[in-house]
Amino acid sequence: MRTRWRAALAITAAALALAGCSAAENGASSTADSAGVAPAVPKQGTSGKAESKVTPPQAGATDRKLSRSARLELTATKVVDVVAQARGIALGAGGYTGQESTGEEYATLSLAVPADKLDGALDQLSHLGTSLVKRELNTQDVTEQVVDVEARLQTQRASVERIRALLAKATSVSEIASVESELTSREATLESLEQQRNSLAGSVAMATVAMSIRSVAAPPPPAEDHSGFLGGLAGGWDAFLTFGGGVLTVLGAIAPFLLIVGPLAWAGWWLNRRRRAARPEPTEV
Repeated sequence: MRTRWRAALAITAAALALAGCSAAENGASSTADSAGVAPAVPKQGTSGKAESKVTPPQAGATDRKLSRSARLELTATKVVDVVAQARGIALGAGGYTGQESTGEEYATLSLAVPADKLDGALDQLSHLGTSLVKRELNTQDVTEQVVDVEARLQTQRASVERIRALLAKATSVSEIASVESELTSREATLESLEQQRNSLAGSVAMATVAMSIRSVAAPPPPAEDHSGFLGGLAGGWDAFLTFGGGVLTVLGAIAPFLLIVGPLAWAGWWLNRRRRAARPEPTEV
């Protein structure tokens, strides 16, 4: 009898424990449902595995800061003309000219154009002169430098403001002198960082083009075809012009002598004629 009672008590305790666990699970489920939060269930892909969540790239991840520069080497028959044309191309693109050294045989000049118009300006500059010797294009990523300078600027501005606040609270002369000295040093550092920021911004906004132009002799004209009737006619005309030019050259050379000898010869002929006219005619016997 005791054994039966013990077995019944054990079964009852087990049933009560199972009922308590079930009630706890149902309470948690109802609490989650009442809060409007669905249980986290991993999404299943086609392969039956849970898909991992991919973090999208940040908005400014692709906004790179690029500093571009180019170099051109050209040859030309007239260096001065090419330099003037290069200046016009730079000004037309919204840029300007920098250092320049121009001579009859060789010239160097530096041009600055907006970075977004560099490719078009290079195409125009490459077609100047007689031939293109070299064309180089360099691109430098300065994004990290820009971000670093901007972060340092923010920190330095906050530091300067703190020193100014301390200066406003200083009472003694020694404190004021010490704080002013520190403020001057930090303001100088701030100005240096601002100059670096402006220099980087300028190199990103404007691209530079270094040009060198060397003089070359003009190519000889193409040889003319002298074959056929027209070629013979042209050759005969050239020969006639050459002969006529030679005759005129000889006449031009003896003309000064004719101006002197001619009048003397005419005067001698006239005097001789008068003498003959003045002589008496001989009589017949």
